[in-house]
Amino acid sequence: MAFPTPHGDKLRALLKNDKLPKRDRARIRTAIKKYSSWIDELERTEGVGEQLAGRLVSALNRYKLWLDLDLVFDSHDNFLYRQKGQLKLDNTVIEEFLPWLVCRVLSDRIAKSDLAIGPTNAFSQIRFESDLQNVQTGGGMAIRSKDHDFALARPLYLKASHREDFGEYREEMTHLAYVAAEIKTNLDKTMFQEASATAYDLKLAIPGSRYFLLCEWLDMSPISTDTTAIEEVIVLRKARRLPANIRAQFSSCSSRISNRNVFKNYLVDHPLDIESFSRFLSHVERLLSASSENERDALRRGWF
Repeated sequence: MAFPTPHGDKLRALLKNDKLPKRDRARIRTAIKKYSSWIDELERTEGVGEQLAGRLVSALNRYKLWLDLDLVFDSHDNFLYRQKGQLKLDNTVIEEFLPWLVCRVLSDRIAKSDLAIGPTNAFSQIRFESDLQNVQTGGGMAIRSKDHDFALARPLYLKASHREDFGEYREEMTHLAYVAAEIKTNLDKTMFQEASATAYDLKLAIPGSRYFLLCEWLDMSPISTDTTAIEEVIVLRKARRLPANIRAQFSSCSSRISNRNVFKNYLVDHPLDIESFSRFLSHVERLLSASSENERDALRRGWF
């Protein structure tokens, strides 16, 4: 199965970026080679179940540590470190990793489905841009969609017409995301509120859908998801973001050199945790395995 390559695409686009310092160009070429080796490792890694998941997450941690520390943090220019949020080099790693993890560990479940897996633009809302005086083909059907960092989705084709024989029609193609996940590097309260709104819109469009919020680092006080449409927030490193007063010491190349061990130790001490990924996998596996309620069993119990 071929997967989307959002992280690889960002690396290749960065190499073409005119703002990339000359000293970093050779390092980005090295990063592209490291990225290719990482993908090869994900493909070659053997095992089943939890054992396979652990090996894949270990490969992710090795690549992510090199990317965050050796490539970005150790750069002698400030461009990569200061612009990493805009360049999206960090969160796209997990965005690219999740399809590999889900498809390889749950291969027996996935093989039986016709799902699109990975970053997906999916259906959010339908509207008809017409009125009594303004007749539009297909009622002016317009689809509003939303980009999801990760989704289990199926394609959906829609056709609308004012004619019974569909002589004049408007046609749209989209996806229905039954499982969707947003991936954040540092989750703050504003991001949480935005994700809550996205999850609510998704549930309105597809009541049976599930929406998850995954982040590396927590940058807010935990808020219960019970009053939101978010299924669960999963903190992949089980840790808070480094405090602002420590991050302030990384603003220049010389200060990063002086404080390299502080940053490195924090990454090493808080790796991307297999238990957090296993939690997400268990949600996906349960949804893939769910079956319709059997009437006889429901009547035997007396509830459903």
